[in-house]
Amino acid sequence: MRDIHTLEELLNTRTPIVAVESHEEGKVLGLLEKLCNLNGRRLFIWNIAQGLRLSTNTDSIYGTQELAAALRHIQASPVNALYVLIDAHPFFDDPMVVRLAKNIALKADVVPRVLVFLSPEMELPDELNRYAARFSPGMTDREAILRLLREEVHAWLGSEGGRLRGERAALDALVQHLIGLTEGEARRLIRLAIRDDGLLTQSDIEKVLKAKHEFLGVGDVLALETSVASMGDVGGLAGLKRWLELRHRVFMEGDPSGALPPPKGILLLGVQGAGKSLAAKAVAGAWKLPLFRMDFGALYNKFHGETERNLREVLKMAAAMSPCVLWMDEIEKGIAADSGDSDGGVSQRVLGTLLTWMAERTERVFLVATANDIQRLPPELLRKGRFDEIFFVDLPGAAVRADILRIHLTRRKQDPAAFDLTRLAAASEGFSGAEIEQAILSGLYEAHAGSKALDTDMLAAEFERTKPLSVVRAEEIGALREWARERTVPAE
Repeated sequence: MRDIHTLEELLNTRTPIVAVESHEEGKVLGLLEKLCNLNGRRLFIWNIAQGLRLSTNTDSIYGTQELAAALRHIQASPVNALYVLIDAHPFFDDPMVVRLAKNIALKADVVPRVLVFLSPEMELPDELNRYAARFSPGMTDREAILRLLREEVHAWLGSEGGRLRGERAALDALVQHLIGLTEGEARRLIRLAIRDDGLLTQSDIEKVLKAKHEFLGVGDVLALETSVASMGDVGGLAGLKRWLELRHRVFMEGDPSGALPPPKGILLLGVQGAGKSLAAKAVAGAWKLPLFRMDFGALYNKFHGETERNLREVLKMAAAMSPCVLWMDEIEKGIAADSGDSDGGVSQRVLGTLLTWMAERTERVFLVATANDIQRLPPELLRKGRFDEIFFVDLPGAAVRADILRIHLTRRKQDPAAFDLTRLAAASEGFSGAEIEQAILSGLYEAHAGSKALDTDMLAAEFERTKPLSVVRAEEIGALREWARERTVPAE
């Protein structure tokens, strides 16, 4: 009803041109037909394959297959009607087409005709823009998705009296990921999820996400991460884990305009190898959401304005994939504060675009930014309110190192109970999680070469031989930890 009301307002204001950018051709035509029936107007439809015809008639008006000819016919007609011109955008390069459309618009007060340009891509020429209004059909909401799901389940299983089986969590996830798509897109993905066995599981949700990622054309700049970790794969970070647990439900169900708005994102600072990237992946795993990683390298373009446009497109695609987690890894490399004018001001314009999006977005896109070099981050990004919280991921303490050892030994098919984890945790003081993992791998290689089983002594010797980053770059890491002490929240 909202769409009909909006269109009716446009007609009442005698707007001569309406531009509709949408892939839902059938839905828009249905809305316009309903509107014409309510207002006693006639509806004509044009496309290059059929020419101009009355919506209730399959026969085309003779000689109107070319757009310019169709516009001449409309200009000469005194009929109070809506004329829907489908996929007319390739012909806007023709000055005759533009002039004829403008002539019709200029006579709107005398003959109340409305030109509706309907296309998946719609960029009107400047000559027509001042006479035009834009209309976008409403996105599919939860109720619409549930209706489509019921229809597809009935069509597939109803004839046999069956019903959809599977996991309730998978059903909720499917509905969440289909909200905002067109009805046609949502139907295709519902069929993909249920039509192999009538069973809905988490593996079906993964298939739906991959298909959604492909047909939305997200591309290489926004990559779907398939190796999403769970919080059980992350040692320590108790503070971050609790923060996420408290906010999960509000993010998924909260009202953006309510008293408790959904969280929007976090910034993870810390020592290299301490687990920032793993924590970013674990956010998606903990909330059971798809994770998209934005590649700043693929974002940049040598042509003026293209980099900012690429970023806007990426953020638009992330919104289309919501609810999701958007991971900007090593964000300082894309918006460094020290770039100055050396890059022609691109970094500053990218920062401006990003800050505007962070402030204004309403879609459920949770931003996780990770950074190693705090000095290169612009102060505008760090001020209160940009992120919900800034966490510092420090080197793990003894108890967390023991937990990390247990996780990586188990992952490498070693029994943690066969090792003295207390001794190894002490031997690995100053090591990051990544360095502990590499020490275990090195020990396994040595054990394999000697045809022996890995044991505590071998691992302790490996830790003794290795100089961690906290020793090699002690001054830098010490300064970073000191800076973070009063300015960030410990992730531990």
